[in-house]
Amino acid sequence: MIDLYTWTTPNGRKVSILLEELGVPYTAHAIDIGKDEQFAPDFLKISPNNKIPAIVDQDTGLSVMESGAIMYYLADKHGQFLPSDAAGRAKVMEWLMWQMGGLGPMAGQAHHFLHFNPGKAAYAEERYAAEVKRLYGVLNTQLEGRDYICDAYSIADMACWPWVSRYEWQGVDLADFPNVRAWYQRLLARPAVQKGYHVPKVMGETPAG
Repeated sequence: MIDLYTWTTPNGRKVSILLEELGVPYTAHAIDIGKDEQFAPDFLKISPNNKIPAIVDQDTGLSVMESGAIMYYLADKHGQFLPSDAAGRAKVMEWLMWQMGGLGPMAGQAHHFLHFNPGKAAYAEERYAAEVKRLYGVLNTQLEGRDYICDAYSIADMACWPWVSRYEWQGVDLADFPNVRAWYQRLLARPAVQKGYHVPKVMGETPAG
């Protein structure tokens, strides 16, 4: 049993999608970041950086914070969605880190300036809009001739997909990135992705791409 502490953000959805794909039992605990619940002392014992998601593995008593670390831990533990050979594992980790260090942070800044605070900082809007589109271009190139980012479906896909699901917040038209769009819709058709997207609560229709 996994206790998942999460909210309706791309980083939270990454882990709930993986748990659904793994088919392991878990309990989702909503941490409403709009109400500052991430600063509660009990949550800080699990996630000292006061960020969601975080997990507690009841099998081992181990708590893990940071979405990328959680995804690696779960995939490695269950032997799924992470290659066992060194070359394949390195490739998946490369693209997981690309999401953690690039797509996620840059898209998050785009959300802040383009979606939540438009008209307040023209330079920031231009900077992050351009960088997000550059990253979509990188992903589009990687997906040329591939169904998934690293050929086989992996945690790299699950990490990137929830960020791409907010393409509208980023001012991105997926029609400009046809490989990304086809990949996005391919994942959207997966029942585990659809279910994991709506953890810890349903938030309207999933963007269709």
